[in-house]
Amino acid sequence: MKIRQDAFDRLVAHAVEEKPNECCGLLIGNADLVSDAMPARNVRRSPTKFQVAPADHFAAIRKARAAGLEVIGAYHSHPNGPSGPSDTDRVRLNDPSMVHVIVSLAHGTRTVRAFRFNSDGTFSQLEFAPVR
Repeated sequence: MKIRQDAFDRLVAHAVEEKPNECCGLLIGNADLVSDAMPARNVRRSPTKFQVAPADHFAAIRKARAAGLEVIGAYHSHPNGPSGPSDTDRVRLNDPSMVHVIVSLAHGTRTVRAFRFNSDGTFSQLEFAPVR
């Protein structure tokens, strides 16, 4: 899976901006390319949990449809945790049709990884690279 460089930069900047809380947002694109990363408000305002504001989710759906695209996934950050799915993520992020991107800011890093949920309850890491 590829992501446009500007979308990649936007989701990383969003994670940095929201620290110490988790950020969240939605990914717009198609099966092969994330065209846009749309920041959303985290209604939980928490360093360990997130929930996309419903109005922001609907705005992302409208934006995607207007461009002939779809909401294909979501992103969130782990301000002080690893770039892999947490126990909470493993329970909540269970839609195999969605791509889940996690930005870790732990220890001054900016590590970005993408995952897909498997029907057996595990996650598979996806190849994920920015493109111009």
